[in-house]
Amino acid sequence: MNIESVGVIGAGQMGRGIAQVMAQAGFQVTLVDLSAPALDNAMNVISKSLQKLSEKGKITEDTSLITGRISCFTGMQKLADCGLVIEAATENEAVKKSIFQQLDEICADTTILASNTSSLSITRLAAATQRPDKVIGMHFMNPVPLMALVETINGLQTSEETTKTVVAIAEKAGKVAIPVKDKAAFVLNRVLLPMINEAVFILEEDCAEAAQIDEIMKLGAAHPIGPLALADLIGLDTCLSIMEVLYENFSDSKYRPAPLLRQMVDAGYLGRKTGRGFYHYEPM
Repeated sequence: MNIESVGVIGAGQMGRGIAQVMAQAGFQVTLVDLSAPALDNAMNVISKSLQKLSEKGKITEDTSLITGRISCFTGMQKLADCGLVIEAATENEAVKKSIFQQLDEICADTTILASNTSSLSITRLAAATQRPDKVIGMHFMNPVPLMALVETINGLQTSEETTKTVVAIAEKAGKVAIPVKDKAAFVLNRVLLPMINEAVFILEEDCAEAAQIDEIMKLGAAHPIGPLALADLIGLDTCLSIMEVLYENFSDSKYRPAPLLRQMVDAGYLGRKTGRGFYHYEPM
């Protein structure tokens, strides 16, 4: 399929990153979010990100040309003409299913619908549409402009043509697309999130302070960022959601979310995006 336009739903840290890399790759991008201020903030963050990449020589194209390929709207109807729509909304199955049902009605029959879900079943999301063969998972890593990996996840009915098209688009955007099975949390997060969750248990047990836990993992396991700082980057609400998906799907106590993780989410301490998680930050 010859796709020239890509839609992105959600102007948060993942959605705006996906919009940026797709625009960098030459696609016309339609970025949709219910919040106009969120869209304004997304364009501001994208502009700053592109400027940094330009200053480092990572991109040579005029950054204004790249941002000029991104159009922002608060209504999903503007996605009607996109050849691919990537959903990057909150990690909630009911919310994502509702979005896919709306997209199924709005978009052309040929449009591919992809989810950036980090843990949810692509097969179940596809079942909310009349085009399950054109539904696929594209799990980008955070921060999207810097991380190479995209996990591509086929639902039970995803077609080979859909997979080939999405892999080609990911590669055009400079990513390495690696196929994984449609299992809870796929590969990366099934390995990563239990480690983060265990770090929260260790903090809760007062075995060490947050900075000490992170430094131990950086020095002892050669991780570029500690698990608690990484949790703040991902978003503690997303971390909790993924752990709940793992616990629900496998019914194994090793996946039970740490009580402190749940308590912090209840308090609204979600990490970088709210200015407070295991560490303090300037609000984004």
